[in-house]
This record gives sequence, structure tokens and C-alpha cells, in this order.
Amino acid sequence: MKIRKIAFIVSCLALCACGTQKNKAMEETEVLIETSMGDIRVKLYNDTPKHRDNFIKLAKAGVYDNILFHRVVRGFMVQTGDPRLKAAGAPLTVDTAAYNYTLPAEIRYPAHFHKQGALAAARMGDDVNPDKESSGTQFYIVTGKTYTAGALMELYSAIYQSRVDAVGEKLARKHMKEMYMMRRNGEAEKLQALKDSLLREAENEVAAHPPMPFNETQKQVYATRGGAPHLDGEYTVFGEVVKGIHVAEAIANVRTSKERPLQEVVVRKVTVLE
Repeated sequence: MKIRKIAFIVSCLALCACGTQKNKAMEETEVLIETSMGDIRVKLYNDTPKHRDNFIKLAKAGVYDNILFHRVVRGFMVQTGDPRLKAAGAPLTVDTAAYNYTLPAEIRYPAHFHKQGALAAARMGDDVNPDKESSGTQFYIVTGKTYTAGALMELYSAIYQSRVDAVGEKLARKHMKEMYMMRRNGEAEKLQALKDSLLREAENEVAAHPPMPFNETQKQVYATRGGAPHLDGEYTVFGEVVKGIHVAEAIANVRTSKERPLQEVVVRKVTVLE
């Protein structure tokens, strides 16, 4: 009986240990972003592991020490992360060329969307970056604005139409020489017929794979907390602010010229909280 009792206790302890390890593995890493206007605390999502691990690596390497918020848009977002843009008098402490890389997109939409406080990776545009790969270092925090249900419907229509336009332009580029010759030869009717055909093809392509409509959770959050819904599904959201959103909002409200703060707003340090 004693042997069985001891074995049972050992088994229970092993299960408890496994449970503790599992819970620890599921915990989301938190990071402190110290700025010249206050502290912002964020958590990093576990289902975007490449972006999470990259952000942790950069923070620990001091890549974000004394860099500037270089793009600020009121009612939208604040952006930083370029290791070349240092505060006045701060020396370059890392080889910036080593961080000129991209990360594969980890877009988990609609699980993660551009609500107020969303932490997301900046990237180049679709024309040169069709796979939506993220900048290796640059990130932004959404401050955003609120949207009524009607405004979201209008926004969805605009997103849909912009996608039709983008597909139409892509198709038209394949017929540039043909269209040029039609113009040159004065074949206006043939040219218009080709344009109409390409437009119908673009509309059919988008109709077959339309943008995902905003769900009820998004509608509620965008109506109350706000955000930047026009970016949904286009950029990797890999975390969110858990404390200090008022600091991000204060940064978003500084005076700017061409979206650049007139006075330096600095990321002093980024620390991984362990």
C-alpha cells in the first residue's frame, strides 16, 4: 500500500509540474517601452512567434535605444523602430545595415485587428511587397478613432472598390502595348471594349475573393475604443498595449510637419519584462 501511495504522489507531482510548464509556455511576454513622454507597456502575442521573437531579440540587443518616433498621425498611429534615426547627440550603437531585413507576414485576421492599442509591424507597399512582409525593426501603435456602423459600411465599400481598382490596374499593365497601339491607331471603340472587359474581369476576381466584412466584435470595439479598420488584414498585428495608451495618444497629438514631430519624441529604451 505504501509503495502505491508513493507512486500516486509522484505521479501527481509530475502532473502539476507539467501543468506549470504548460501555463508558463502559454504566458504572453510583456515589454516596457520607455519614451520621453512616458512609459508604454505591451504584450506580444504567441501566435505571431516570428514577430514576437524578433522584437525580443531587438530589444535585448539595444536596437531601440534612443531612437525617434519618426511618423506621427493624429487619430491614427505613432511609428518608430528605425535604428538609423537617433535622438540628437545619441551615437549609433548598432550596425544598422544588419537590421535591414524583412519578416514573413503573420497576419492572424480577424483574431487580431487594428483596435486602439494594437502593436503592428510596418512594411513596404503591395506594389513592391506583394507578400506583405514586415519591416525587420519598424513598428507602430494604433491610437485611432471611433467609427459608427454606417461609417464602417462605407469604409468596407471603399476597401472593396480599391481592391477592384488595384486588380484592374494589374490586368491593364499586361495589355499596355495593345492599348497603346489602339490609341495610336484611333481605335477608340476597341480600346473601350478592352477596358470594359478588364473591369469585368477585375470585378469577378474580387467578387470571388472579397475582403472579409467586419465582424460583431470589431464593430463594437471600433464604435467604443476606436482604431484603424482600413488596415485590417493588411499588416501583421503582433501585440497590444496593456498599460500606457494615454502616452501613445499624447505622442499622436504632438505638433508635426509632414507627419514628423517638430520636437523629438524619443524611445529611451525597450525592456523585456521577465
